[in-house]
Amino acid sequence: MPKITYIDAAGTSRTVEAQIGATVMETAIRNGVPGIDAECGGACACATCHVYVDAAWREATGEPAPMEEDMLDFASDVQPNSRLSCQIKVTPALDGLVVRTPDHQG
Repeated sequence: MPKITYIDAAGTSRTVEAQIGATVMETAIRNGVPGIDAECGGACACATCHVYVDAAWREATGEPAPMEEDMLDFASDVQPNSRLSCQIKVTPALDGLVVRTPDHQG
């Protein structure tokens, strides 16, 4: 199973195993990773699963779709590597993915 590393705003790192086909958000919730609230449950209807994708993984995770870009307008401190973790599907190619969570969501 692919491994994803979540780094919180304080620098604490948590590496967890993810199921193929799940999202980065679902993986965080299942593993009790703090910093991802996911208030809409993954429907791309809020910005409470905002993450920063590590530079080495930006190409592999792709660019946000227009609907995701619209929701990112509601996120705090959006950066060029901002994504909604509910929109990143776990694939074998994402083994080792590193994301960071912001100071606060929404």
